[in-house]
Amino acid sequence: MKSWGYVGFWALAVLAGCSGDKAGKRPSAEAEPIGNPRQTAEPIRPGRGENEKVRELDLNRDNKPDVWLYTVEGKKPDGQPVERRVRKEVDLNWDGRVDMTTLYNEREEKVREAIDQDFDEKVDVVLHYEKNVNVRTERDTNGDGRMDQWLFYERGKLARKERDTNNDGRADNWEYWENGQVDRIGEDLDSDGNVDRWTKNPNAQ
Repeated sequence: MKSWGYVGFWALAVLAGCSGDKAGKRPSAEAEPIGNPRQTAEPIRPGRGENEKVRELDLNRDNKPDVWLYTVEGKKPDGQPVERRVRKEVDLNWDGRVDMTTLYNEREEKVREAIDQDFDEKVDVVLHYEKNVNVRTERDTNGDGRMDQWLFYERGKLARKERDTNNDGRADNWEYWENGQVDRIGEDLDSDGNVDRWTKNPNAQ
């Protein structure tokens, strides 16, 4: 916000309106963080299901597996048995440990991808998919095991970014994006889940 240097007239009008009753000032129901905040970091490698079969691949030919494909037995529409992929694990830096885990639905479409970016065997980033398209990304930016940043996409473009700036497990900063840039920012200054101040980007189209 400091980079904008100027708060436009529109923002000041909204700010004045926020100084009274705060009822209804929550950005929207969907602007809340998804799910309950995790108290401990999620391991990058989930436990293996009892019905899962695993196939190991060595893509870099160092005689150590770097991809693990998990399948379960299902049935085709005609009743014939078929192996269905449910999970893929990948060792990105070839140290013998899983760094990325991808989950698939019954149609073998990607639905969730967890990534360990700092190679400590804990999840730092989670991507959520609908019909193989990323619609939401969650990040743990401070390494405390809880997601503190949420990015929402519409038609492949960033539409909203939420942050937990005080590490209480809830979003308190909302950025709304339009035309590839920040349009406005809402801030929760007293940690009650409602926006106390809006700032409009004067350069937004």
